[in-house]
Amino acid sequence: MRDSGLDLFDPLTSVMDSDSNSSPTGGRDPDFGFAFNDSNFSDRILRIEIVADALDARPVSEGCRTLADWAARKSKRRRGDAVKNGNALDIINFPEEQILDCQQPDVEDVVGDENLGEEQIPMIEDSPSGDEAAYSDDSDWSEDDSRVLRVKTLHISSPILAAKSPFFYKLFSNGMMESEQRHATLRISASEEAALMELMNFMYSNTLSTNTAPALLDVLMAADKFEVASCMRYCSHLLRNLPMTPESALLYLDLPSSILMADAVQPLTDAAKQFLAARYKDISKFQDEVMNLPLAGIEAVLSSDDLQVASEDAVYDFALKWTRTHYQKLDERRNILCLHLGHHIRFPYMTCRKLRKILTCNDFDHDFAINSVLDALFFKSEAPHRQRIQATEDPTTTNRRFIERAYKYRPVKVVEIEFPRQQCVVYLDLKRNECENLFPSGRVYSQAFHLGGQGFFLSAHCNMDQQSSFHCFGLFLGMQEKGSVTFAVDYEFSARSKSTEEFISKYKGNYTFTGGKAVGYRNMFSVPWTSFVDEDSPYFINDVLHLRAELTIKC
Repeated sequence: MRDSGLDLFDPLTSVMDSDSNSSPTGGRDPDFGFAFNDSNFSDRILRIEIVADALDARPVSEGCRTLADWAARKSKRRRGDAVKNGNALDIINFPEEQILDCQQPDVEDVVGDENLGEEQIPMIEDSPSGDEAAYSDDSDWSEDDSRVLRVKTLHISSPILAAKSPFFYKLFSNGMMESEQRHATLRISASEEAALMELMNFMYSNTLSTNTAPALLDVLMAADKFEVASCMRYCSHLLRNLPMTPESALLYLDLPSSILMADAVQPLTDAAKQFLAARYKDISKFQDEVMNLPLAGIEAVLSSDDLQVASEDAVYDFALKWTRTHYQKLDERRNILCLHLGHHIRFPYMTCRKLRKILTCNDFDHDFAINSVLDALFFKSEAPHRQRIQATEDPTTTNRRFIERAYKYRPVKVVEIEFPRQQCVVYLDLKRNECENLFPSGRVYSQAFHLGGQGFFLSAHCNMDQQSSFHCFGLFLGMQEKGSVTFAVDYEFSARSKSTEEFISKYKGNYTFTGGKAVGYRNMFSVPWTSFVDEDSPYFINDVLHLRAELTIKC
């Protein structure tokens, strides 16, 4: 190979590109399974020292039968910097071999042993050569380290491992004399043994023999530790095809915070987010369950475009309630709301009355509250076509504050006038498909708006015209029920015309409202339903029906 001029350890050569080009199932990479642990196809010997799990008292052979068991076991161990140090290839150089301690230190070990940083890895004699070094399970204990349970020795091909893993690439190509040595030693914990053997086999054969979620997660974590991205993608692919539960979804969401190569499992975490968003899209049906979700789960739910809520005000109220339940300290609540949940609240679709409350809510950082409210008000002031442009400018952004959800109550734009008479102008836009879905007897309600301190709403209906016996579009104005208050109001309904793009008055009148009463017109456009929703209908501009209601309190 050296005569051919091809450097197998050069990251620019094709041998290093196999990971990035491999399919999720590893099928595009060549299968070298026949060469696994075969001295005839190997140029080095890997010695694997297995040491005891100090924090896991349960026998290793028992394993993890459920994801809950897996999560409980893994919660006892700390990765973070420990993994980074392991992947940094801190190799102690001996005359005949390299020794790499890949065990993750336990929390108790770090805290309790002040001399941990000075611990010496014992010098290990040369592994036997030839067939004597075939796959073995030695029971020798090191005199210098009684925690070594056993030693396994494998014949390995450095080009194959280096092509699959930057970890082994660095180990075998550090440019020093050690990179030419025949022997290397890894030290792992007992709980990692099965996963590492699966990983080693994968790097040759591109497949795994295990198919349970706990075992696949163990292999995924081992693949992350030794930087085998193709195996991480393969595990992620298999896990996505297993039945998902709220518990497994939350566990998958927690992976990026504990692994180094999060991009390789991004499809798995995306699938977990989609599962939680779909399961809890109607928060009102799972209030207790959703309230007990951790932060990652709540973010997955609140980030969904398909969240079924009455209005964005309800999302704001829920986020505030969840934060107050889980974070008792004010500083913690502000941090969670401003850095996490606040970015999933779509302030532009909140009512102005609720936006005012944000400015006086101590749970939000003052600057965050000011910027969010101003951002919302500027969006509300834009023309509808400009709003649509803003909502679609960057569809891949993680901050989807301009995307409208499927609200139970349709958002409205309200202009309030105090002088010389109390008055408000309400704009309600309905998409063509929303109108079509009203047939034959549906109705859609707007968000509440206020005039003179009293709440009102608009409702669009598909009615049966009483005189002509055909379906038609109707619009009504109602007052929210609140005691026995009466209100005398002048009102006017208008709609934009496609020909002039101006609002044309359709009906006007006056009515004395009492709680729960409504007034309106069953056939607002005086045409049958089929003509109203027809492609040539004069009332849809770019498939949007623009309605306006003007309300004035009578003197």
